[in-house]
Amino acid sequence: MILVGGGNVGLQLAKRLQNQEHEVLLMEKDSRQAQRLASVIGEDSVFLGDGCEVATQKAAGFNRADVVVAVTGEDEDNLVICQMAKAVWKVDRVLARVNDPSHEEIFRKIGVNDTVSATAIIFSLLDQQISMDDLIPVGALAKGNIEVVEAVLSLRSPLLGKSVRSVQLPPQTNIVAMLRNDQAILVSGDTIFETGDTLVAVLPRERASELRELLSPVH
Repeated sequence: MILVGGGNVGLQLAKRLQNQEHEVLLMEKDSRQAQRLASVIGEDSVFLGDGCEVATQKAAGFNRADVVVAVTGEDEDNLVICQMAKAVWKVDRVLARVNDPSHEEIFRKIGVNDTVSATAIIFSLLDQQISMDDLIPVGALAKGNIEVVEAVLSLRSPLLGKSVRSVQLPPQTNIVAMLRNDQAILVSGDTIFETGDTLVAVLPRERASELRELLSPVH
């Protein structure tokens, strides 16, 4: 497994992977930082070089890596690393840290298997605390083409008092779970929506706006 980017994220990730007995190589282009990393995780686990350069990637063994993870602080660098890992070295699994959530779509388009955006995660957690009737992304399937979302119904929800079967959901949208009073309940066509219900739905990414509109509070 090769990690590119020897900042704090890369270092902590490398340490945890080593603790799980994974073979890890952490790439860092700054020589002083590379020395510091070597003192923490061992010289054999640190490679000095620019992870965006093809010669460095070859020397580090990208062609033999099962997984490449780009965790530098620059999205542009992470994008280049991921593109080269997939296109040049045919690495099966490529993951990236995305610093600007608006860049996630670009990573998905080039086929990066998974991205992690700390900003998006923190925003989602905050949003769960302050929002009702809005969709909160809680997961992604099929390389991000399918979303798992949740929404809490407020007193102004247009769904209150209606049964599941009477609501016309967007195409290919399914309510897969419902939480009521912190208990999961079995969802059927006869289930009536109540205030405070948490709906968990699976739907195509492009249908999220339609479901969001359906859940918009009554004014």
